[in-house]
Amino acid sequence: MTHPPLHGLRFAFGTLSVLPVKVSRWDREAARGGMLCAPLVGVVIGCGSALLALVLLFLGAAPLLAAVSAAAVPAVLTRGLHLDGLADTADGLGSGKPAEDALRIMKQSDIGPFGVITLVFVLFAQVAALSQLYDDSWARGALATVVAAVAARLALTLAARTGVPAARPEGLGAAVAGVVPVRGAVAVALAVTGVAAAAGALLGRDDIVRTALAVLVALAGAELLLRHSVRRFGGVTGDVFGGLAETAATTALVVLSLG
Repeated sequence: MTHPPLHGLRFAFGTLSVLPVKVSRWDREAARGGMLCAPLVGVVIGCGSALLALVLLFLGAAPLLAAVSAAAVPAVLTRGLHLDGLADTADGLGSGKPAEDALRIMKQSDIGPFGVITLVFVLFAQVAALSQLYDDSWARGALATVVAAVAARLALTLAARTGVPAARPEGLGAAVAGVVPVRGAVAVALAVTGVAAAAGALLGRDDIVRTALAVLVALAGAELLLRHSVRRFGGVTGDVFGGLAETAATTALVVLSLG
């Protein structure tokens, strides 16, 4: 029999990645554990991304190619769901229509102009930041890749906190909306920020501040999008969660590339 903590891990990896993990329970308790464990999914995806980038660098590839691979791996390991969610959220917000109509636009299979433009600029920003970081040093690039992936999933933990409603009665957004106690979300955020700062310490004192700041600014950016989405749509959806993840990842990379 699967122990309760493992239900949360299964939920996290089964819903936030394409890794062959079977979700054994689909209830509020499993969802709570899963969203609290979401940053661990980021660790696995981030390490996989960094590993491929480092292998390419070792084989003589340019930092730009390493950056492209580091940005591509998370898309592959999530079936592009977060990028698709970002595009759909951009279309919904950009439509300027009432919540019901905007949600209908987000459910359509095609991507509108707002979604396309958002995807282009977000992916360009990610690749540009990663290219600069890998060009600076392989260690700084690898750390940034992992930190961005973890920050992206940490944003989901905070978005699933109590008090954030679901915009629809069905879907992943409804399954995880409001399942995480605020104290639990804050505790995970503080723990992740502390570990990120400790990892930055391996590169130097300046990187302690820069890495911690990257996580915090990433969460702030995701929080702004979350609040705007709740105002516009009446709550969160699976697409909004995807948009939050990509927003946090991109923001973290941009901050880490500065200075």
